[in-house]
Amino acid sequence: MAGKSAIYFDLDGTLTDPKIGITRSIRYALNKLGCHAPSENELTWCIGPPLRASLKTLLGTDDLAEKALLLYRERFAEIGLYENSVYPEIEVLLATLRQSGHRLFVATSKPGIYAERIISHFKLTAYFERVFGSELDGVRSDKTELLNYALNETREDPTHAVMVGDRRHDMIGARGNRMTAIGVLYGYGSKQELMEAGAHHVCLTPNAVLECIP
Repeated sequence: MAGKSAIYFDLDGTLTDPKIGITRSIRYALNKLGCHAPSENELTWCIGPPLRASLKTLLGTDDLAEKALLLYRERFAEIGLYENSVYPEIEVLLATLRQSGHRLFVATSKPGIYAERIISHFKLTAYFERVFGSELDGVRSDKTELLNYALNETREDPTHAVMVGDRRHDMIGARGNRMTAIGVLYGYGSKQELMEAGAHHVCLTPNAVLECIP
């Protein structure tokens, strides 16, 4: 491979563990609507995929999903953002990659305005050239579309680029853009999910990701 690869990191379940903030904000929205609210553990499948689609699965209609999304953001924007933590070893991984000359970016289905606040709050901004996220109206929440946009914006050759994520959407997005797909198992996706979605490598820890970076 010519030169150093550009590396795009998913946020939720890859850089940070957002379980409490996301699941409690979903429960808040469902309770406000008078709907059954599954437990936090029962809602972990919602971490990673575009939230609108997950809310529609929970509630059954686009109309209810949109109402729930507004209520979710009511809590998440003020509280849920910070009910979050950086995974152990992540800062070492990012520092090592930067020192090795790689370009680092965030690519998340989460709205960009929230992703940037989270990256800033946890003092990770210095590691990344740019944070790519969706718009509040759902534009670029699909990971294939988002990565295509990010690759064009950064002028990177996708065959020299890597996507690191914990869910099938990350692997599908990478494959759809001819990128190397690295799945991580410390987040919320299983090995089976990642492999079936086309992961080139699957890593147990952030440190193990280093061994798979060209």
